[in-house]
Amino acid sequence: MQWELRLCFRINHALGQYLTQRFFAVISRLGDGVFWYSLMAALPFIYGKAALHVSFIMGIVALSGLAIYKLIKSLTTRERPYRKLDDIKLGTHPLDHYSFPSGHTLHAVGFTTVATAAYPELAWLLIPFSALVACSRVILGLHYPTDVLAGAFIGGILAYFGITFL
Repeated sequence: MQWELRLCFRINHALGQYLTQRFFAVISRLGDGVFWYSLMAALPFIYGKAALHVSFIMGIVALSGLAIYKLIKSLTTRERPYRKLDDIKLGTHPLDHYSFPSGHTLHAVGFTTVATAAYPELAWLLIPFSALVACSRVILGLHYPTDVLAGAFIGGILAYFGITFL
């Protein structure tokens, strides 16, 4: 755990310049749901009525992910890095108290996987955005790298099951 806290400190301080922090705070805010729900709403307008099914699957992944990550957070109660080490600069306000797993990353990976399985041409936009969302969580002092990896894993599993219904 100490190695991970040191890594969080290094990442947070190496990328802790004001403009970098603001950029990743905006990315993180978009990853709260604004970007994803806008995508879900836009898909039927872009791809037609058939995309309603894809948006529905994304919604199921979202609700499942929310339930799972809230349950895990309540069971693990892992303190966020900025709470463990005073020298970590908090780049934006957290949505809840605990860090494990990263819900932002879980949803970013889940939504991206489902959307790109149905519409591969969206990969050029969604994959980099998801990666930025995942990185933002560590850079902003909100998550440990293992929180992000666990969120990505859970999001990938949920998306896998969702894709079976496409």
